[in-house]
Amino acid sequence: MAKTGNTGLARIIKAAGYSKQGLQAAWVNEAAFRQEGLLALVMIPVAFWVADNSIELILLISVVLLVLIVELLNSAVEAVVDRIGDEHHELSGRAKDIGSAAVFISLVLTLVVWTIIVLS
Repeated sequence: MAKTGNTGLARIIKAAGYSKQGLQAAWVNEAAFRQEGLLALVMIPVAFWVADNSIELILLISVVLLVLIVELLNSAVEAVVDRIGDEHHELSGRAKDIGSAAVFISLVLTLVVWTIIVLS
């Protein structure tokens, strides 16, 4: 049986509200998200100056936004793991480490893309 609830425009408005709450929670509670967000506020305008064409602009902006997306997902994983309990568990540590690795890889990708485009 289908779940009843909001549909159409009401659902979209509620979803936007939940997204706003998530962004606010990340900004308030996650120092890494704040740092990467501030960096994005600098890098995205710079991308318009650095890019020679629309493809380069899309790439420069996309990799910066990808870092924020991955950081949000990593923060969500960490919040769920922390909610489960404070005691050390191998799987909890592994989940947090894998999330951290995903953020690291997105940062490396950003560095590679920006370096190639700036130096070309």
